[in-house]
Amino acid sequence: MKSALEPARLADIPPTRKVGTYAGRFRDFWISTSPQDWLVLLYLMGLNLALWCADRAPGFVESALRMGGLLGFFAATLVLVRGRWLDDRFFGPLSYRVAIEGTVETSYFFFAVFLPIVNANDLDLRLYDIDLRFFGREAAVDLNRFVGPHTSEWFACFYFCYFLILALHSVPIVLFSRRERVLGEFTLGMLLLFCIGHTVYMLVPGFGPYRGIPQLLPSPLPHGFWVDSVMATVAGGGAQKDIFPSLHTAAPTFIAMFSFRHRKSLPFKYTWAPVAFFAANIMVATMYLRWHWLVDVVAGLALSALGYWLSIVITDWDLRRRARLDLGPSWPEFGRIKAASSTHGCSHSAAPTPAQKPS
Repeated sequence: MKSALEPARLADIPPTRKVGTYAGRFRDFWISTSPQDWLVLLYLMGLNLALWCADRAPGFVESALRMGGLLGFFAATLVLVRGRWLDDRFFGPLSYRVAIEGTVETSYFFFAVFLPIVNANDLDLRLYDIDLRFFGREAAVDLNRFVGPHTSEWFACFYFCYFLILALHSVPIVLFSRRERVLGEFTLGMLLLFCIGHTVYMLVPGFGPYRGIPQLLPSPLPHGFWVDSVMATVAGGGAQKDIFPSLHTAAPTFIAMFSFRHRKSLPFKYTWAPVAFFAANIMVATMYLRWHWLVDVVAGLALSALGYWLSIVITDWDLRRRARLDLGPSWPEFGRIKAASSTHGCSHSAAPTPAQKPS
């Protein structure tokens, strides 16, 4: 007599539960989706909705094609991967990572044309008024007295290191991490920061103190290797009106808090302190270089704290849910054959396996 724990043969499974059926794949899609899937989907849908609700200003068609293309690419990849139409051990996980991370990052480079279309306002003077009313000062004005060749190069170098900090954490964790909690908390936290931050850019547009109060900043920033490099980079690829909240503050601060949380494991045991040092200098650099108001930085710090907390809570919930339903990892893994379809379309076992504790 067959044991209740003996795996069922494929022929014993009802046709609607066999691997490859459309019903099974659609069940896989709905059940196996994770919070980051819906976050990015809602973000891209929000960008497209904001654009279509705006006036048909110059650049509208270009922005519509770009944002619509990102949404279409992401939605198609999500259906293919989560529905197991693309169930490859290499291209599936790679496509998913490109769709999740790539679309959010790419959208930023379209903002120089996109943001003026969805909101042509300039709230710099209102942000300056908030600084004076609540903080009694403007940081960029206070830092003006320290402007010199050495301090300018120092802060410009750290400002440029923002991109290095992001790359040195995002690429290894997203592509190579096998620790589900580390991967889940980091990616979800970063996605929350950028999706929320980019969305608020549309609501609170501005250029920063360099344009809002130039008369109060009499000392010009001296030329130098790092200063010129930063200025050229921002002028060539920046979104220009992307100041509130300061993601240059939020992202490094989040990475510092994330690294400190995982400081008992490598490499964070040795990197959390340097990252915190870089984050503090980058935060000051945003104001020294006159691109952010003090309230932008405060909002960036608040956003980093929110993203840090939500990434822990939501990741823990998703890991428990996936273990309870035997769904496998939230991020498709490289080089591993996925289990076949179950009653939820995810495995072939005749009886559910005991829930595993999340790592």
